[in-house]
Amino acid sequence: MGALTTVVDRAMEWPVVTSFTRIGCAVRRRVAGWRPVESYNLTGRVALVTGATSGIGFAAAEALANMGAHVIVLGRDQTRTDAARRDLVRLTGARHISTVLASMDDAADVRRAAAEVMAEHPRLDILVQNAGALAAAYRRSPMHVEQTSAAQVAGPFLLTGLLLERLELGAPGRVITVSSGGAYLAPLTVSGLDPAPTAFDGSLQYARAKRAQITLTELWAERTNERAGVFHSMHPGWVDTPGLAASLPRFRQLLRPLLRSPEEGADTIAWLAAAPEAEQTSGAFWFDRVPRPAHRTARTQLADTAERRDRLWAWCESTTGWHFPRLDETGA
Repeated sequence: MGALTTVVDRAMEWPVVTSFTRIGCAVRRRVAGWRPVESYNLTGRVALVTGATSGIGFAAAEALANMGAHVIVLGRDQTRTDAARRDLVRLTGARHISTVLASMDDAADVRRAAAEVMAEHPRLDILVQNAGALAAAYRRSPMHVEQTSAAQVAGPFLLTGLLLERLELGAPGRVITVSSGGAYLAPLTVSGLDPAPTAFDGSLQYARAKRAQITLTELWAERTNERAGVFHSMHPGWVDTPGLAASLPRFRQLLRPLLRSPEEGADTIAWLAAAPEAEQTSGAFWFDRVPRPAHRTARTQLADTAERRDRLWAWCESTTGWHFPRLDETGA
């Protein structure tokens, strides 16, 4: 990044309204001279995208297909998932688009989906963890924890763990987790991932899950060797999606002229999946193709302790029943 580009980027980063909206995306693209994602070539690569039936996930799947990747659309509803596949074929002309069904808050579903992917594909190059929504009411998941945390923290943890072997064969594979700028509002908490129904707040729970995603990305990078893949988390900015319309209608109405399109929100996902630069680092939190601080306040930074990070990993293992292989288990 050149000096002028850095100055402009930093000037825009802190005023959230200009940074997170389409204004920030347009200015950074122009000043930094972003290479169009469609100019990258992913022919022969296999990409699995969760939450790909609409919004940012669908836009990411479309971009990956346009770059030549075989895209696997993971959705939880058969009708919507099949419709997404048909739309992707129509829009991209790509023949190599397949589907797999799973509800990410159900460990049994995730295990079945991972087994299906491994049976069909000897390698996996790209895993985009995008599934997630802001819930209006408390719901307990089949994993016996609150549904937001199950679908956005435990489920993706399990899917990543089950597919590590295939990602290693991607030489190395890339795991991209779609978090949110809302994570800046929430300190890392483990007990808060499974609140009592009477203490549930949908927006807070969403922010907690997004904070946990960022931390887990850092932990995956620390605990796996380079052969297993590179791990990135990112936030897409404020994007006009069906999920936003359903969960925050007043916010959408107020800022709709400034909201990013799903394609703008998915740009950094596609770039992280394809750009050579994204293979040179692991564990970072990205926004508009630049690594960003994981914290904006001392409140969240002070809560991100080694003890809590270890507890988060242990919570994921306990909740999913999947345990990271230890050296004595691998024979190393």
